[in-house]
Amino acid sequence: MLDQSFAALSDPVRRALIQRLAEGEATVQDLARPFSISQPAISRHLKVLEDAGLIETRVDGTARPRRLKPEAVAQLWNWLGQYRTLWEVQFQKLDAVLDEIADDEQQTSRDRGAGLP
Repeated sequence: MLDQSFAALSDPVRRALIQRLAEGEATVQDLARPFSISQPAISRHLKVLEDAGLIETRVDGTARPRRLKPEAVAQLWNWLGQYRTLWEVQFQKLDAVLDEIADDEQQTSRDRGAGLP
């Protein structure tokens, strides 16, 4: 599921569609409006997102609005959250090293100003 979801999100048009659907459900016509590609091309992108389990289609008479599947997005977010924590720890370590370097440079500058070697 995750592999298929990330593969689906590798395309910028599909990411834009997901971003739009995060605002609420929309029909293919609504989703196609801001793009300079055909409605059938948008439908193919939506099919990829639906096959990946990221969106679903609701039947409303003749309309077929699409919407995000919150549980699928939550699964992606949870998986990414593991790595977010890892990177936050790494950035905190980097911040500490950079602070130490800055402190050393300030001390060296003060020492030079005081005539020390």
